[in-house]
Amino acid sequence: MGKFGIGQPVSRFEDPKLLQGKGRYVDDVTLPHQARAFVLRSPVAHAVIKSINVEESRKAPGVLLVLTGEDVAERGLGTPRPMMPQKRPDGSDAFIRPQPLISKDRVRFVGDNLAFIVAETLSQAKDAAELIDVEFDPLPVNVMTEDAVNSSTSPVWDECPDNVAFHREFGDKAAVEAAFAAADHIVKRNLVVNRITTNSMETRGCVAEYDEFDDRYHLRGTLQAPHMIRMILANAIFKQPINKFHVYCDDVGGGFGMKGGCYAEYPLSLWAAEMLGRPVKWVSERSDALLADEQARDHLYEAELALDSDGTFLGLRTRNITNIGAYYTSDRATLGAFDSLGGIAGTYKTPALYAVASGVMTNTQSTGPYRGAGRPEAAYIIESMIDAAARELKMDSVEIRRRNTIPADAMPFKTGLTFTYDSGDFLKNLDDCVGMADYDGFSARRESSKANGKLRGVGVSNTIEQAAHKMLEMSEIRFDASGRATLLMGTADQGQGHETVFTQILSNELGLDTDDIRYKDADTDIVAAGTGTFASRSITLGGTAISIAAQKIIEKGTKIVAHMMDADEKDISFDDGIFSIEGTNKSMTIQDVAKTSFMPGKMPPHIEPGLYQTGTSPTGLPNYPNGCHICEVEIDEETGAVEIVRYTVVDDVGTVINPLLLKGQIQGGIVQGAGQALMEDFCLDADSGQVVAGSFMDYCMPRAADFCSFNIGNNEVPTPTNPLGVKGAGEAGTVGALSAVMSAVNDALEPLGVDFIDMPATPNKVWDAIRNAQG
Repeated sequence: MGKFGIGQPVSRFEDPKLLQGKGRYVDDVTLPHQARAFVLRSPVAHAVIKSINVEESRKAPGVLLVLTGEDVAERGLGTPRPMMPQKRPDGSDAFIRPQPLISKDRVRFVGDNLAFIVAETLSQAKDAAELIDVEFDPLPVNVMTEDAVNSSTSPVWDECPDNVAFHREFGDKAAVEAAFAAADHIVKRNLVVNRITTNSMETRGCVAEYDEFDDRYHLRGTLQAPHMIRMILANAIFKQPINKFHVYCDDVGGGFGMKGGCYAEYPLSLWAAEMLGRPVKWVSERSDALLADEQARDHLYEAELALDSDGTFLGLRTRNITNIGAYYTSDRATLGAFDSLGGIAGTYKTPALYAVASGVMTNTQSTGPYRGAGRPEAAYIIESMIDAAARELKMDSVEIRRRNTIPADAMPFKTGLTFTYDSGDFLKNLDDCVGMADYDGFSARRESSKANGKLRGVGVSNTIEQAAHKMLEMSEIRFDASGRATLLMGTADQGQGHETVFTQILSNELGLDTDDIRYKDADTDIVAAGTGTFASRSITLGGTAISIAAQKIIEKGTKIVAHMMDADEKDISFDDGIFSIEGTNKSMTIQDVAKTSFMPGKMPPHIEPGLYQTGTSPTGLPNYPNGCHICEVEIDEETGAVEIVRYTVVDDVGTVINPLLLKGQIQGGIVQGAGQALMEDFCLDADSGQVVAGSFMDYCMPRAADFCSFNIGNNEVPTPTNPLGVKGAGEAGTVGALSAVMSAVNDALEPLGVDFIDMPATPNKVWDAIRNAQG
């Protein structure tokens, strides 16, 4: 295609293949003698398993294997467990109860695993599942987050009567109490961030093989972190050496955090493949996914903001309860609860902050990271409190934000809640977004909407998040004897466009035509190490690893050129793929150097033949993408229907590698945040724990027609924390959208006397609020 530099809007290299249906997803793979697996899941939310009879199922046509909890116990397979130590409110260790691969004595949510059936065909496996006879002794059900810690609520585990799995406090409690004592105004708000589920386009799945000759397990899956999954399979579940496991992905149709965990179906499929001596495929159906996929969000917050008479923030305190579901299996459960609580500080100078967070257990599926993983929630809390303060003090919502925003010359800025911001110009984000959104013209647009029978509201959200967590990432650049390069990465693409941007970075670093670069990622047998793709980390850590490996290639190439041209290394420069000797017309392309490197006779004696190098990103400081979102909505007063009519965003993601892909990431993030704000809601029956939103007939998903065009701007402030100056971009849209959309909805309803509604702002909820306000 050509040589591309950093900052160019290159179209995605992956798209032609995918748009023509030539991608390769898990369900596209059919291996010789492949069997199919199906999971029987619990139809009740909480019960003792009195008996489970699988004999008729094992005799059914085509059935090869039926596994129960007793079989798992006999085999001695383990489960993942949290690695980071946590505490309960009394200071004792956290209450850890991992989810078993298959339940043996008790089920604790609708969808809990009861049996794993393998047959010649999927239909035969499903038929056999219907023959399994399970007798339950029902137990009281606890599914509602607001009731989980009530003394009258039934415990999910008898050993944990208060249902609190872990608890943590952040910030300076004494300073906050002093700030509140001196405040002229105190604003209070209870906020709900509802439970949702991911619904990625491609459901979870895997194809498992066992190679008896090599005594190795091979797992092809829909994964975000193959190297991490390999480690869990080896260390925690099978308890065997890591090199006996090969984990890899091809194309993956969306992950958004949900596909980062090691689900039970993966080791069960591997174990079944080992026992049967043939491949086993398991692919989730949508109705199955809505029950068994890790879900997300589900928080209750109590928040208070203290201000002086001028509207200056003095202190903020919050208390949140996070519903982690029936099991505490991994550190993923803590991420939404408090991993990003530092984001509650926002982009503001608030001098004193204090936060208390608890993870509580209920008879529901586990919750874990979903696009943003705590950052959208944090933004929603602080921005909702600022809106409430602006309303109480009768201040303009932009002005109160401008008054309290951290100035650019204060960087680096240590907040009162764990984070130290390295760079950013938050006031410029706000001012640019206000101008692009024509905020000053809103009043006229509101009157125009009113004349047409519509309520119009505007929402403003300044947002910031922590990205690029401290886990290593690796790249390898391999030139072959033809002078072409292969780029290997430990990250795992799920639709972000990694092949494009990583190839673009390598093209920029080494001056290679992108047609001369082959890309491969997410394969533990090919890439020596890696962590995976999540938390807006890939460009920061993966891009840095590429830059490090490229510099090693240039250094070695310089030595080879110096030997071949009888020159001093310090006289050789490299630019745009060409090594040149200063003051002469002598030069060599990097491709020619690569070809020469495979000719031992032409190499200097102290240089190893070949041209291939690795780069591993240092586990250094995180970075802090930030921005401003302004949303306008219209509400039909007669139906309660909400329409997004204008949406403007200015984001700072540091150095922009590819503005075209960045825009796509921000657009997708906005849609996912707005989807939760307006329609997505994972509902359960409070009395039985049955899933009410068990299909797309009941779980509302956003569509293109639900949105207007997005006006997207960029405020590029490179970070000093990595060589490329990049900040995470994958979750920025979602972080700002949740708060901006809900702010606009509540602003539209405020003239009617509606105090506040929580997400999702469904037509029915909005209509009820309007009618209640009208008496």
